[in-house]
Amino acid sequence: MNNPNSTATTQLSPVTTETTMRAVSNSQALTALMTNMMAETPYQPEANVTVNLIELTEEDSNEVLAFLSERPIHTVCLVGFIRDNGLVSAHNRGTFYGCRNSEGRLEGVALIGHATLIEARTDRAMKEFSLVAQGFQNTHIILGETEKIEQFWNYYADDGQEMRLACREMLFEVRQSMELREEVEGLRRATLEDLDQIAPVQAGMAESESGINPFETDPEGFLARCARRIEMGRVWVLEENGTLIFKADVQADTPDVIYLEGVWVNPTERSKGFGRKCMRQLCQDLLSRTKSVCVLVNEENTRAHTFYRMCNFKVRGVYDSLFLRRLEPAGVGN
Repeated sequence: MNNPNSTATTQLSPVTTETTMRAVSNSQALTALMTNMMAETPYQPEANVTVNLIELTEEDSNEVLAFLSERPIHTVCLVGFIRDNGLVSAHNRGTFYGCRNSEGRLEGVALIGHATLIEARTDRAMKEFSLVAQGFQNTHIILGETEKIEQFWNYYADDGQEMRLACREMLFEVRQSMELREEVEGLRRATLEDLDQIAPVQAGMAESESGINPFETDPEGFLARCARRIEMGRVWVLEENGTLIFKADVQADTPDVIYLEGVWVNPTERSKGFGRKCMRQLCQDLLSRTKSVCVLVNEENTRAHTFYRMCNFKVRGVYDSLFLRRLEPAGVGN
């Protein structure tokens, strides 16, 4: 609606019929152009495009990593597995699948196994992944963004494993390290000599989150996985007089994002500032070689929310962890 007090409106000439027709013509051309572009976009294929699921091999690595790099903070765990182990490895504890459409484009990538992680860009890709996941009867956890997990579960639930426990988690991220007034002396990478202290702490954290203690379900495998992570230089500790004070694990290490888990402060040393100082120093080190550091925190753990916010972390998303009831008894702990 024109402003009756504006003199500018009285100076405008009426739009000619020729100009109007040109605008309509341009609009039609733009619509046609956008329609063609949408048809060529990987995530908006034409209606007659079909999809099929394939087991990925090492030959697919470059394509898969390029696909996942489009959403680095949300695909860091998938990328971490691939960078550490390759697409085909027993260390992945599952199988990598790709959903490719009939035009040859990827519409999704998923690791289906002990931990099921899915990056699906179309509803039909999510459906395909959920159907193949129903055939794997020993999944421990399904993890992902809340909306995507709800979409997955809608397809999976009828013929998949039963849900045993559901947790909502906040994705925290830090991109800029804080200035350190003083360094924490003794914060270092763990060695195998620290395994006897690290493993029980890690098992206890897993039990508090999932209700299952991997030391009881798969002691040998669990210790082997802890030892491998230590040997890879992925565990940081602070120890004083033979007592573990602080621990943090780098679960996934990529050029774009580093994902932390198993962050722990000895209960006898909490509220003394050790945890914050260690975390700030660790993040400063990690951010010297990556763009961001992220961690998932249970939505009910408000004390941890404060801890991370005081270390300059910010909430970037909401995730769901679905812990499933296993159908095959086996030594497959965390």
